[in-house]
Amino acid sequence: MQGKVYLVGGAVRDALLGVPVYDHDWVVVGSTPQAMLEAGYEQVGKDFPVFLHPNTKEEYALARTERKSGVGYHGFEVSAAPDVSLEADLLRRDLTINAMAQAQDGTIIDPYGGQQDLQNRVLRHVSPAFAEDPLRVLRVARFAAKLADFGFELHPDTAELMTQMAHSGELDALTPERVWQEVVKALSCAQPSVFFKVLDRVGALAVLFPELARLKGVEQPVKHHPEGDAFIHTLMVLDASAELSDELAVRFAALVHDLGKGLTSPELWPKHHGHEAAGVPEVAKLCKRYRIPKKIQQLAEKVCEWHGLIHKGLDSEGQPSLKPKTYLKVLQACLAFKQRETFKQILLACMADARGRTGFEQASYPQYEFWLQLGEAAEQVNNREIIERGYQGAEIAEAIERKRLQRIADFVQAFKQKA
Repeated sequence: MQGKVYLVGGAVRDALLGVPVYDHDWVVVGSTPQAMLEAGYEQVGKDFPVFLHPNTKEEYALARTERKSGVGYHGFEVSAAPDVSLEADLLRRDLTINAMAQAQDGTIIDPYGGQQDLQNRVLRHVSPAFAEDPLRVLRVARFAAKLADFGFELHPDTAELMTQMAHSGELDALTPERVWQEVVKALSCAQPSVFFKVLDRVGALAVLFPELARLKGVEQPVKHHPEGDAFIHTLMVLDASAELSDELAVRFAALVHDLGKGLTSPELWPKHHGHEAAGVPEVAKLCKRYRIPKKIQQLAEKVCEWHGLIHKGLDSEGQPSLKPKTYLKVLQACLAFKQRETFKQILLACMADARGRTGFEQASYPQYEFWLQLGEAAEQVNNREIIERGYQGAEIAEAIERKRLQRIADFVQAFKQKA
């Protein structure tokens, strides 16, 4: 294969930060698509020449330049001629810390000050061309979340540029799939709240996630929410969910669990009666807009609708406080009998909700085990025995429900006696 090969982007950045490197991206300078194919590489890029290594399957892209020619992040004219230099290729990248390369002898090529910005913990755009790609607003917010443990801050000029982009209408050109891809990556970070804080800072939150932006300034009862408004609470719940679970569905459910509070009339603040049910259509609207997978949507809707009653399963003294019928209603609605793992996910999101409050970050959440044990007790019904007793049709379901209600009542009674 003709040309020179350089390691680029995140692999160089992470190695310099001392972070484990899992993915490697390579740039080839001075080659052609034909030369790559003749060397056994498989072309996968349609908009620009990207190839898979015949053995490692890692991506090798020809050095290229881009020129804005339309709206959005597809509106670019790409040139991948053999005379495109490495510096020209790095110039089109988003952040200086992502615009470094490493030669095969280990030499770092850093024409735009990436190493200095790494040391200073600064996220700074490489060039004014940053503004040509609206996806970069999301990407920078995601890098802020990914690198949160290192304390990176947005450079003021980059924050100003992102703000201009958010107000320009360019974000409207983003496809639902690309937005969701960035959200998924952000939610996988240890501090996913940083992603949404950055979007809020630059005005992009209100454009892309108005349901979340609406929570800003919404008052809650100080006794239960010392942290302040519903947006602050939501971000704390999100980070609490990241500590409790690696599952995307749990973290997303935590993010949207209180959207209904954004609909409460200010004259009713700080109370939010009925916010649980009111939030479900808001969750559905957000999920439809970004074509979020149905399974994730369904879990989020259940957490949104039922988290209040799940909290009330035990009162402040740790005692059961609901009627057997209400317990059964929650168990059935949250799939405790059909999909036990889903029920556990719902309970984890509720635990995150309880801990996502100032002073409650490490609080115990006895409701988790209580609901699991209650579900197990209610499930111990011998359906065959009921059928053998002569029940038919709808009578069978009614008899099963009566038996479950009795088992719930017995469990609650035993729980109270044991406490």
